[in-house]
Amino acid sequence: MTRLVIVASSAVARAGLEALAASIPGLVIAASLPDYEGAEELRPDVIVTTERWEDAPERPLVMLADGEPGVWTVDAVRHGVRAMLPRVASHEAIVSAIDAASNDLVLVDPREMEGWLGARLPAPDEDAPELTAREREVLRMVADGAANKVIAWKLGLSEHTVKFHVASILAKLGAATRTEAVSIGMRRGLVPL
Repeated sequence: MTRLVIVASSAVARAGLEALAASIPGLVIAASLPDYEGAEELRPDVIVTTERWEDAPERPLVMLADGEPGVWTVDAVRHGVRAMLPRVASHEAIVSAIDAASNDLVLVDPREMEGWLGARLPAPDEDAPELTAREREVLRMVADGAANKVIAWKLGLSEHTVKFHVASILAKLGAATRTEAVSIGMRRGLVPL
């Protein structure tokens, strides 16, 4: 069980976060507060907040904030900020951020990483042909180590059709082997890590 404290000065924001948190299995809301006062004594695993991180107790924080990239700092991460999302973030993004924070992982927007690394991350090749939905599905199964015969059985296809999809994936990604295709797919975000 993950103990969560919600800190938001807006009663509407607190109510929304409470409803979201109540829908997440394995999450217990320890408190919902208008400010950080008393949050430390509750010993939460994660604090989800719309307030300034500088005022927070040193606990894993998921920040919901307005603003542009550049608000992340090394000090923020050292202080416990584990994710910073826009206030209009999706339910899935907030759930992922809480999960990451409770496991002491940091969820960072790629635009923020560019600044930290001092260089732009490689842009996806815009001229590269897109994989179809079926090809992405086959690529994910290849990444899981499934053989063509297994992929065919799971997807209800012939083995010949799976071979065709694999050949198309290799061609579109410019890969010589299945392993190279998976590696390229991971870098492009086609295969979840």
